Amino acid sequence: MDYKNSKAPVTTPTRDMTQITDKVDNTYEAVVILGKRANQISSSVKKELDAKLQDFSTPQDNLDETFENREQIEISRKYERMPKPTLIATQEFLDGELIYQVGSKDEQLKD
Repeated sequence: MDYKNSKAPVTTPTRDMTQITDKVDNTYEAVVILGKRANQISSSVKKELDAKLQDFSTPQDNLDETFENREQIEISRKYERMPKPTLIATQEFLDGELIYQVGSKDEQLKD
């Protein structure tokens, strides 16, 4: 998914919990689902950002030799303006775009 074009808000809005609990019976299950999806999004965005910034790294990075690179700053600012992974995951969940599977009660009792 293209996270840069997500419909998720950039600031954290107050959510009506009934919207979330309508999709999953248990509030805690919803929190776990959203947390796991947010972790997936976060790691995906981090890999993408690291790959883009890899072009700018020099083999002899030194703290004394730091300099400003306009392209690197613009890429960093673009990622800073993106919605947070938890907001993206919540929006996906509310829009019905998130696919998840909850184990059966028998499986939960065996653990």
